Amino acid sequence: MTVVLVPSGRVERWVANFEGRHGEAALAVADGALRGEAADGSWFAARLPFDHEYDGPADAASFVAAAAPPSRWGVLLVRKGGFAIARVEGETVVESKVGQRHVQGRTKAGGQSQQRFARRRGNQAREAYQAAADHAARILAGTDGPLVTGGDRVAVEAVLADPRLSGLPVVGPWLAGPDPRRAVLDAAVGDAQAVRFEVVNAERR
Repeated sequence: MTVVLVPSGRVERWVANFEGRHGEAALAVADGALRGEAADGSWFAARLPFDHEYDGPADAASFVAAAAPPSRWGVLLVRKGGFAIARVEGETVVESKVGQRHVQGRTKAGGQSQQRFARRRGNQAREAYQAAADHAARILAGTDGPLVTGGDRVAVEAVLADPRLSGLPVVGPWLAGPDPRRAVLDAAVGDAQAVRFEVVNAERR
């Protein structure tokens, strides 16, 4: 199986291209997805972003309408030493912040030196997570829509433990990626609202 992320505005073209390769696809709604199966045995399942399940008509146009992003939502990416946050209205980022904080790497030293190093590293990580939580609480204030997260799971959980962020509903997809930078955040916002196509191409005989 291949997984492809497709912007909602390109879904109908993607389905048409699939049919151009495999023949007309019979469309149906199953398991919360729009499923298309071609005569050659190839098939796809298109899933809505934000963990939404699709239960509408079995046609691409209706599916695209259901894939529209919420009016207010957010993205939170966190790794040790870096974070990126965006507040989004529809498809538009209206406020964002990208920040870095130095967190030392691991050491091979032993004994008391290693213990001091570990304490220092832990303190630096906590300070970085606190800074991320402060910015997230400010930027995402008033956002009642879903929050898509990514980066390092432990780091994200540490930031979301802040009581100011407890009311935000966290949804998929999980956005794995490198240390958060502006380009990484921009890509994450696009991936968060993309349609997820699961595709199986039949073997040619």
